[in-house]
Amino acid sequence: MKFSEEQMKGIITLKESLIEQVDKHHEAIKILEKDITILDLFLKESSFTKASQLTPTEKVEPQESVETIKEIKNSIPIKQGKDGKIIANAFVTPEQVSIVLDDNIEINVDTPPFKSFFLDRIIGEMKKKDSADVENGKIQRESIIDYIINKNGSDIREIIIKNYRQKERINELINTAGWSLSRMLENINK
Repeated sequence: MKFSEEQMKGIITLKESLIEQVDKHHEAIKILEKDITILDLFLKESSFTKASQLTPTEKVEPQESVETIKEIKNSIPIKQGKDGKIIANAFVTPEQVSIVLDDNIEINVDTPPFKSFFLDRIIGEMKKKDSADVENGKIQRESIIDYIINKNGSDIREIIIKNYRQKERINELINTAGWSLSRMLENINK
């Protein structure tokens, strides 16, 4: 069977499109596999308690409200890299991610690499992508990712990230916030 030149061009275009789609899906699969690995490490670290760390407790009736219990269950601890000390907790809702620093942690908003890495590079790049999506008509302008830094003086108390929109972004935001906060603490202690 002989194909016309136009049919051959169509077949070549189809083939290129299929190759492009396969490449795109391979990249998405790699990202998902990386996320699964990160979650596995997180679960492994946070769910294992040594028997020596367990202490016998008396049976006490719970006095916490259902709201407090839900809040604790929905929090994701953010630990400092080297010693595993909890430096913040992340609370995820469908609208936002709130990263609340531990009361004992005092980090100035100007300590590197907070602005240069976390705000400019991580959230800034997400913002650029969202702006491009607005230009292409994929999302509304009010759906662009944004953040609010709540401070006590010049110390960070809470980072609220609104309109994260994609579940994949949650892990990246929490992991990079943890990395940034850990580096900031190291810079303060130098």
